[in-house]
Amino acid sequence: MDDVQPDEEPLSGGNVSIGVVRVGDTVRRPAGPWTPAVHALLTHLHEVGFPGAPRPLGIDDRGREVLTFVPGAVVWPDHFALLDPVHRLARVARLIRDFHDAVQGFVPPADACWRVFIPADGADIIAHHDLAPWNLVVNGDQEWVFIDWDGAGPGTRLWDVAYALHGFVPLSAHPTWQRDDAAMRLRIFADAYGLDEAQRQCLAPLLSQRTRAMHDFLRQQAIDGVQPWARLWHEGHGDAWRSDAEYIEQYEQLWFGALMS
Repeated sequence: MDDVQPDEEPLSGGNVSIGVVRVGDTVRRPAGPWTPAVHALLTHLHEVGFPGAPRPLGIDDRGREVLTFVPGAVVWPDHFALLDPVHRLARVARLIRDFHDAVQGFVPPADACWRVFIPADGADIIAHHDLAPWNLVVNGDQEWVFIDWDGAGPGTRLWDVAYALHGFVPLSAHPTWQRDDAAMRLRIFADAYGLDEAQRQCLAPLLSQRTRAMHDFLRQQAIDGVQPWARLWHEGHGDAWRSDAEYIEQYEQLWFGALMS
């Protein structure tokens, strides 16, 4: 980044981190039309006592959004072991449930503009849409915080949960990440979140639908030449999401059984 100032530390990691820097105890990120709505959401979460999100601090003199810096390690890919033993996976599920409960009372601004890339299966809450290990910062047994709220917008609890299960179980076809205990971890997550029977029945087919939606989104962005998604498609991310969706579909009855047992 040629325009990084001497007091700014570029933050890498993730797939969309261009222009993200640390300045002292703050993070500066490029702002957009969605930023006021996202800041209203984060302010609400802070005011109702939800600890799992950064606090918005406004806009700096360069037009960038300012957020509190969250110390710790991003879980994916190098620190996934932080989610073992399984009580830590359960903690992730409870954190997501706490977020969904906290956001239930949020009233978006009348002129809210959201940056949702993939339309959800409904709109009963303002969802995060990217609750995944690459957006979870873990600071020991203390502060666990989800970052990257730019894609927040109308969605549903199960849409968020289905996506989270893909990443946190994980439900992956890749031999490095595929786990023999995936069904058990899925059940632990569902129990810790507190899914009721009706939600569990709906969730099993949603797991593959949500995963395949990511493949289809990246494919369309590549066709349209939209960056950085087109780059990710050509780097093979689309193939990975498709393989994961096929794996989830292949074992759908296993997931359903784990959820309902």
